[in-house]
Amino acid sequence: MKIMKKVALILTFFAFYGFTQAHDDERLECTTITVGRLASDDGSVRTSHTDDSHRTRSNISVVAAQNHPVGTAITMYKREPCDTTLMRSYLHIPIGEIPQVAHTYAFLNSAYPCLNEKQLAIGESTISGRKELVSGIGLIDCQRLCRLMLERCATAREAIRTAGELLAEYGWIDEGECLTIADKKEVWHLEILGPGKGKKGAVWAAQRVPDEHIAVNANASTIRQIDTSNPDFFMYSPNVFSLAIENGWWNPAEGPFEFCYAYAPESRVHIACRRREWRVYDLLAPSLKLSPESENYPFSVKPDKPVSLQDMVRVFQDYYEGTPFDIRKNLTVANDSGKTVISPVANPFMTRDELKMLRVNGGWHALGERNIAVRQTMYATIIQCREWLPDAIGGLCWFALDNVATSVFVPIYGGVTDLPSTYKTDGRKTGYSKEAAWWAFNRTGTLAYRRWGDTQKDLQAVWQPLQKFWFDNQRNIEAEVLKLFENNPQRAIDILTDYTNKCANEAVEKAWKLGDDMWTKYEGLW
Repeated sequence: MKIMKKVALILTFFAFYGFTQAHDDERLECTTITVGRLASDDGSVRTSHTDDSHRTRSNISVVAAQNHPVGTAITMYKREPCDTTLMRSYLHIPIGEIPQVAHTYAFLNSAYPCLNEKQLAIGESTISGRKELVSGIGLIDCQRLCRLMLERCATAREAIRTAGELLAEYGWIDEGECLTIADKKEVWHLEILGPGKGKKGAVWAAQRVPDEHIAVNANASTIRQIDTSNPDFFMYSPNVFSLAIENGWWNPAEGPFEFCYAYAPESRVHIACRRREWRVYDLLAPSLKLSPESENYPFSVKPDKPVSLQDMVRVFQDYYEGTPFDIRKNLTVANDSGKTVISPVANPFMTRDELKMLRVNGGWHALGERNIAVRQTMYATIIQCREWLPDAIGGLCWFALDNVATSVFVPIYGGVTDLPSTYKTDGRKTGYSKEAAWWAFNRTGTLAYRRWGDTQKDLQAVWQPLQKFWFDNQRNIEAEVLKLFENNPQRAIDILTDYTNKCANEAVEKAWKLGDDMWTKYEGLW
């Protein structure tokens, strides 16, 4: 029992070390999974995103469609990490303006804007590109580009073309990024990097996910060879080949061009990226029997069976349980029957300091590992785009706050006109407050980590039936709204808004109560 006492002592010390301690490299912040319409169980096209950075804002709001007078401009910002505010955050510094278009679409405004009224949806994952590609000249970063595409575009291809035009004219100022862009018919991965120091523009490539496939981006470039003869599956910037030759990153005499090795080679060898790619495919296409040690995996694969929403939740909640990469596997104790089991106070979301002190799993973090689910997630999305429904109903963002493994996905329809005040309030600015929904889930998760072997059962008892009810009830609420939509679309949208707000408020109330119950139940056992 010595190891259990040691674990308990250390984890108790860290219990209130800070609700927002992140332990991963800030370049390894997000995971996005995409699903083609023939690979999903309902025919929807899907993209998704976990925002795994405790610097980004936690709130989400609805930005209405707008008409803009001639001469209107939109401000561009540069993000700078800031540790002097109430909580670790980003400062958004104005750096210039670009002309606004005459009409902009309504959209859901999360930290990375995610869904517009036309069922255009975006997920995001940072990639570790070559540092020398980052340019100090330009106006557009990743968050601004997501907004610009959602304001101006109705399809994925239009969004990619618009991005290329905007970046060529105004310049990319961010590091490497992958945007997974879905519409009612298809989904693409768009990878963008800067053109190099002192240059304005960008270098980029986009690859379409086949309709019967799924794909993943886990902070690594996954686009390899570009088939220039197949514009139905590939798009790219005019400089995509010449820039690599110019910098000596590709010699045509030595073999075919590969985008990821030309512009983001480091990302292909990082274990935290490759392991998540493997795990997504391992869970959704286990028959492929892919090796967890490979450097490269297919850009996309056909899943073993059609992918449900619950399948995607299961993947996003994963922490390698049952595999050799489970962070907890060396933290074992003997139970009452004498059987060796994982300690109930061992948890898969330990901070960097906890990992260092415990020397867990052969130096788990030192080896560069990370789970799919992580404690520093601010929010996550799973977005459905459905061609057979009106846009206001067909576009649906399932939205979870904080660590997906301790949270629940709330339905937010693309046609809603407002959200609860607690979801519109940024918990990063308020500090601990019941006015911000994020804190309800963050507190529950933080408490749950302290006795994960016990509290995960408490979480499942509350969240699993609620999540199942919302997934099952989706058909009922949509059938009701669809009957109204043709003759009274405003009434239909009002019902969707009321339903979304009811679900969101119920989730927050249950999160606060769950935290109170755990605090009471395990008092004296932390």
